[in-house]
Amino acid sequence: MRYKLHVLGWTLIWSGVFIFGYVGWQLWVTDWINAGVQAEAAAGLESSLAADGPSGEQFDTDDLFEGGERPSGVPETVEFYREEEPDVGESFAFLTIPSIGLEEVVLYEGVDTQTLRSGPGHMPATPLPGQPGNSVVSGHRTTHGRPFFDFDQLETGHRIEVETSVGTHVYEVREIEVVQPTDVWVTDPRPGGWLTLTTCEPKFSARQRLVVFAEMVAGPNLDYIRLDQTASGL
Repeated sequence: MRYKLHVLGWTLIWSGVFIFGYVGWQLWVTDWINAGVQAEAAAGLESSLAADGPSGEQFDTDDLFEGGERPSGVPETVEFYREEEPDVGESFAFLTIPSIGLEEVVLYEGVDTQTLRSGPGHMPATPLPGQPGNSVVSGHRTTHGRPFFDFDQLETGHRIEVETSVGTHVYEVREIEVVQPTDVWVTDPRPGGWLTLTTCEPKFSARQRLVVFAEMVAGPNLDYIRLDQTASGL
């Protein structure tokens, strides 16, 4: 009996060591690894964005209005900046949310498990940030740098900035919702310029999703997007 208790005691001890070691790895070691990955990616991305520079095209606003007649006060042309979609796993933008202390976090293309270990990822089936439509970005709430850890502190009106090769796009939070993981409607197309950010809810659980909807209020493509909405009657 004493032998069995001895074995049971050591089993419980080593089980505890294993559990706490695993939790420690997930909570702290992955953060440490991610910090190195982010620092290296940030250095390369900064140089890349500085070298690219924005290159816009003149868009005839007559083409936006049915019948080719634009309302008075609407300019003849507007600049539109297209951006080529990066490869999955490639870094392409900086994400900044001042209200929660998120500063120039590197944004990657893709939402697969491997990519999200490096940083927040853009869903390839949606427009890139700064382009017309609904751009969707997902990120970890805990582990791997936990970029979206403080998302519960976001409020309507808070600003979100995304810097890409065509410039800095500024969004304002319009709505915050908690949804089920099966509620894929949050990725649906939207008229205008939108940034939809998703993460797990609550912290340390993947039971639900915390979703932040933010509307573009400044950026290289804002004039084009607003004119397009006006022409569409939206």
